[in-house]
Amino acid sequence: MKFEVLILGCGAAAPSGRNLPSAQLINLRENYLLVDCGEGTQLQLRRYNVKFQRISHIFISHLHGDHYLGLMGLLSSMHLLGRRTPLVVYSPPGLEEIIRLQMKISESYLEFSLTFIELPCNEELLIVNEQAFEVRSFPLRHRLKCSGFVFKEKPLLPNISKEMIHEFKLDIEEILQLKHGKSIVNRDGLLVEPKQVLLPIPETKSYAYCSDTVEWENVIPFIRNVSLLYHESTFLETEAKRAVETWHSTASGAARIASKAEVKRLMLGHYSARYSDLNCFLEEASRIFPNVILAEEGRVLEL
Repeated sequence: MKFEVLILGCGAAAPSGRNLPSAQLINLRENYLLVDCGEGTQLQLRRYNVKFQRISHIFISHLHGDHYLGLMGLLSSMHLLGRRTPLVVYSPPGLEEIIRLQMKISESYLEFSLTFIELPCNEELLIVNEQAFEVRSFPLRHRLKCSGFVFKEKPLLPNISKEMIHEFKLDIEEILQLKHGKSIVNRDGLLVEPKQVLLPIPETKSYAYCSDTVEWENVIPFIRNVSLLYHESTFLETEAKRAVETWHSTASGAARIASKAEVKRLMLGHYSARYSDLNCFLEEASRIFPNVILAEEGRVLEL
């Protein structure tokens, strides 16, 4: 089952010509989830052949323009292309007012249901609870109210090997009972227990998204042991003072958080336009946390 992250934009607020503003598309078991929606997001979705009408949830971390200014255009395109399925947008307070005002002044109307859900931004909260996955929001420390997100698979039912199905002559109903942990008596009168036939359940995977934030150890309990952590790294450590002043992190700071949270992999992003060589971010962070990669537009990360 797929669990992929497609990077649509990984630059900071000031345009650089090299990186677009923040946006990511998550394919979690064929559920399409958009995380942040900076300018150019819909063009990036087109560029990478994403069927964006399949997006069911949009998560906006905070209301700085480089994280949401592409949303109105995306909504308009969804309408023009005939969307009818509902869409849910999660964000800090204020986004619904912004979007509804734009629609009112431009006399724009959507033919699909659009629901806004406000995030508290000061506590961890389960915000999506589907059969296949869940999403939790948690507070980040930034100049505006800002939320991070953890996307997590739910365990699948264990499988039974074909050999065991044949050996014990199991029918569909018996297979289902065994998958749910119940013992059965087969047609030959044999007691079959789940532990005899079930294969190991694959480990569930998780992805944490830490948008704009200072280096803040309070996030560690929320992201501990995730399979992949995206943590902003706007600056290098030589600009640590500037990072604090602007409520951002350095590559070293992101690596320290990843190390303390014992995550499996770290992905850096939200690069300041002042840097032309992004390998410096990789080199700096890898001195502290070795399993680190760079976000790049078009890159697909498989969890």
